[in-house]
Amino acid sequence: MQGVLTGFAVIAVVIGVGYVLGLRGHLGPQGREVLTKLAFHVASPALLFTTLATADLSVVFSARLLVTALSTVAVAGAFVAVGVARGWGVGRTTIGALCSGYVNSGNLGIPIAVYVLGDASLVAPVLLFQLVLVTPVAVTILDLSRGGGKGTLWRRLLTPLRNPIALGSLAGVAVAASGLEVPDAVMDPITLIGNMSVPAVLLAFGIGLCGSTMPLRGVERRPVLLAVALKAVGQPAVAWALASGFFGLRGPQLLDVVVTSALPAAQNLYTYASTYGVGERLARDAILVSTVVSVPVLVGVAAVLG
Repeated sequence: MQGVLTGFAVIAVVIGVGYVLGLRGHLGPQGREVLTKLAFHVASPALLFTTLATADLSVVFSARLLVTALSTVAVAGAFVAVGVARGWGVGRTTIGALCSGYVNSGNLGIPIAVYVLGDASLVAPVLLFQLVLVTPVAVTILDLSRGGGKGTLWRRLLTPLRNPIALGSLAGVAVAASGLEVPDAVMDPITLIGNMSVPAVLLAFGIGLCGSTMPLRGVERRPVLLAVALKAVGQPAVAWALASGFFGLRGPQLLDVVVTSALPAAQNLYTYASTYGVGERLARDAILVSTVVSVPVLVGVAAVLG
């Protein structure tokens, strides 16, 4: 329980600092936009590269990854099905699907893995799955949906290579797979730049809360409620059913996959929504509400399965 509360407290403090900055206007009217662009085009790609370049890719073949992948596909697919039926549009539906299944495995998942599960590496399967597969696919869809992929088939196929998030992820995987050791003179400055990613995302999110209306209101109310329900309840329930019923996981292994699946929607999804100018209110509200709702869910999961 302490790990859950510690992880959320860290995030809340940084978001609160961002809110105060926005309230006082210290960064000017373009502060949020600058931080968002910094995170998306520079800091986040650097962070993804350094994370994946030194990762153990053998976790890709673990049972935990299969549970994570299947539960993510299940809840994201459910949102997509409703989005298509409701005519919410490709970009908006993509953001909603991400909010339904893309967990905060980095700045919240790592401290919770340490304090609740006792091992930070246990969050690696979900982290790698999201960075290697989900992120490149999602940003490619967002690129194509706004017309960035118009033109020849060759140009469409190269869309991921024009996106900094996807490029950073793929470059990191290539380095890890090749076994190359990046010299410290190259890796250290990239690491330093990557360290700006999480604070920039959280500060931008806090600034974005200034002057905004209360969540769960307006035209995004139903998509937000659906995304939060799928993220906070649907995904951990599916993960538990798959892990215990199909893969036969018990004890600590079962706790690992359910806890990581119960993490709230990641803050960097707001960066993607802001960058592509689609579903910003949906992303902001879904992240905020799922973060609040996930606290009792994670405490309950830890108490029952721990």
